[in-house]
Amino acid sequence: MKKRLVMIILLLNLIIPYFIYSAHAEEAPSPFDSQSKLLASELDDDGEDFEEFEEFEEFDDFEEFEEFETIDEFDNDFEDVPADEIERARVIDVLPGDGPGLDEGFYEEIQTVRVEILSGDQEGEEVEAIHTLTGNPGSDFEVEPGDRILVSVIEIGGESQVHIVEYERDRTIYIVLALFVVLLILLGGLKGLKTILTLALTLFLLLRVLIPGLLAGYSPILMTILISLIITVVTILTVGGRNIKSIAAIIGVLGGVLISGLIAYIVGNQINLTGLSGQEAMMLMYIPQNVDFNFGGLLFAGIIMGALGAVMDVGMSIASAMEEIRMADPTISTKRLILSGMNVGKDIMGTMANTLILAYIGSMIPLLLLFTAYQEPFISIINMNVIATEVIRALAGSVGLILSIPLTAVSAGLLRDKLKPQKVSLTSDQPTE
Repeated sequence: MKKRLVMIILLLNLIIPYFIYSAHAEEAPSPFDSQSKLLASELDDDGEDFEEFEEFEEFDDFEEFEEFETIDEFDNDFEDVPADEIERARVIDVLPGDGPGLDEGFYEEIQTVRVEILSGDQEGEEVEAIHTLTGNPGSDFEVEPGDRILVSVIEIGGESQVHIVEYERDRTIYIVLALFVVLLILLGGLKGLKTILTLALTLFLLLRVLIPGLLAGYSPILMTILISLIITVVTILTVGGRNIKSIAAIIGVLGGVLISGLIAYIVGNQINLTGLSGQEAMMLMYIPQNVDFNFGGLLFAGIIMGALGAVMDVGMSIASAMEEIRMADPTISTKRLILSGMNVGKDIMGTMANTLILAYIGSMIPLLLLFTAYQEPFISIINMNVIATEVIRALAGSVGLILSIPLTAVSAGLLRDKLKPQKVSLTSDQPTE
């Protein structure tokens, strides 16, 4: 009977949000789509406001461009452009700059840098690379002798043109990653190794399943729910084992995460959030794959993925604490066990809610500084699309985190009798029957 109850609760956590979303979608068209289309049309029409393009309206049709008779012909022109190869290199010397660039002073300075190629067909060769500076500190970077960099090598007419692309940062990232893995294994032992495996699976699902699926045009809502289900079930069962504790944690985590995503989607529709709060989102409208993204769904997916880790932490912590309480006192009543789990959850709730809020605010510090410097009124700030999006993202994630506490506690309490009473061994940290 209780096994059926667990399955019913789990199915309701998955099915109810979907039906609510479907019913809501049938009532009215999503404003995310209309907003994104409106924004796209506004971006297309922005050229009319510039005085230097007085005849902008004359170029609405491609037929008036004699040099581009068809779009296919335009695309074919790029087939002859050789692909560049990214190679590693080390700076040997930086020669004096040549002053303004060729594009009517677009570049503030063009440097010639002597570099040694460290990878590829030209490994070991010393060549001269071009390094352009625009005067923008956000995109420019200075190089000095000894710096490890990435260069772009292009073969044109039998000659190689080398351009400096970026600093080489991945080597240091791999060192920090190795330190992370070593600490997990040293301190966590077998559990640490399992954590590494589940983390690898999570990255695989996100980078090899979710992202390609979204680019292929699949629904971001359904894909995110499916992948969240797989990540939650596999991670908790791998780390916590196949027991009632893990089942209770899974129910609490999935319920909290799906509720947070549902709140974000419904509220986002009500207050007309476009899902286009960042430049990266707007650039997705012009990618070569020509995918008609549901930007509201992408916002939903981002909120679920952002909250999943924190909610999973809370659910597993509460389920583990309740399991320890039950093993220490097998005679404890179900009501008392649930209340104990709720008390543990209350202590976790305050810190974890702050974790989500601080994480989102931390990413917005430059923007908040900008608003403060220009003394923008609060009513204007809170109603901006970018601010409202982040506020809803943080609040929805926090609501899901809070609701996962009673879901986990009640589930663990109702399932307490599924395990036989166990005694705690004084010589081992493993319970014995």
